[in-house]
Amino acid sequence: MFLASPGFAQAPAATVPTFTNPLLPAGADPWSIYHEGYYYYTHTTGRNITLWKTKSLSQLKTAPSKVVWTPPATGPNSRDIWAPELHYLRGKWYLYYAADAGTNQTHRLWVLENASPDPLQGTWTDKGQLTDATNKWAIDGSVFENNGQLYLVWSGWEDDVNGRQNIYLARLKNPWTVDGPRLKVSTPVFGWERNGDLNAADNPPHVDVNEGPEVLRHGDKLVLIYSASGCWTDFYALGMLTAPVGSDLLQPGSWTKSPVPVFQQDPAAKVFAPGHNSFFKSPDGTQDWILYHANDEAGQGCGRFRSPRAQAFTWSADGLPVFGKPVAPGQPLARPSGE
Repeated sequence: MFLASPGFAQAPAATVPTFTNPLLPAGADPWSIYHEGYYYYTHTTGRNITLWKTKSLSQLKTAPSKVVWTPPATGPNSRDIWAPELHYLRGKWYLYYAADAGTNQTHRLWVLENASPDPLQGTWTDKGQLTDATNKWAIDGSVFENNGQLYLVWSGWEDDVNGRQNIYLARLKNPWTVDGPRLKVSTPVFGWERNGDLNAADNPPHVDVNEGPEVLRHGDKLVLIYSASGCWTDFYALGMLTAPVGSDLLQPGSWTKSPVPVFQQDPAAKVFAPGHNSFFKSPDGTQDWILYHANDEAGQGCGRFRSPRAQAFTWSADGLPVFGKPVAPGQPLARPSGE
């Protein structure tokens, strides 16, 4: 056996572990939450709600997963299960999702509750539909807390006819009950929000889209990132609104909209239609990461080609997120700090 002499021992070369996007071969509307040492991840499957559990989101491909909820065979929440989000609120787990009865016009928001410490265990209880008094078309529900008050933010229609999706906000009485009227926070007004021509007999010729809202708190600001333009176009992109944390969030004047997108396609990197994001911190809490879906080729639309990706982002001196450009598939990235 060889023993190194003092002064001749060599430490192994320092290496920075890397990963590459996409995190999974497919999966739209990616969402994650970090709780007691684990990341819980989910995305749209369309037919159920599946949760993944891992200590390292960059290693999602090797994480165990479990179908935690399957919809009823018939009824108002039996089809088209979209954009589930898992939240830990008031000591219990809640799953928010959109579903319909088989036609898009019937899409609404729904809530499940689980008291188990581990959301992959225990029993998920149906808490019913989550709606304001208008009970209009609704998808992409997300929940956040500001100054002790819970809020629901979602994408919905003004009336009963498809043609424009807006971002709405309302207070919550508890995690499954809306308390009071909705506020229209954002509607598509800029050209980059209004790419939405359709060529399908069962749809309008054109739809303007604001959807997928997610709220971050940073310093004295709330930052609401949303997806704009039709997901069926390559122009799907992220927009931004901001509000002071101390403002009345249900007053329209509290929210300021960015006139330009903050994250969009990069054909040179072969990333198309990036959007419907969420956020997570690195395990050691020192880095901010954006989690989003995108396509590898132009014209792939809203279907099975969308895959989840992650990349770190920074903040500007005035407290706004700087996402940069989407990273090319297969490009090595340093794993989140603390993995």
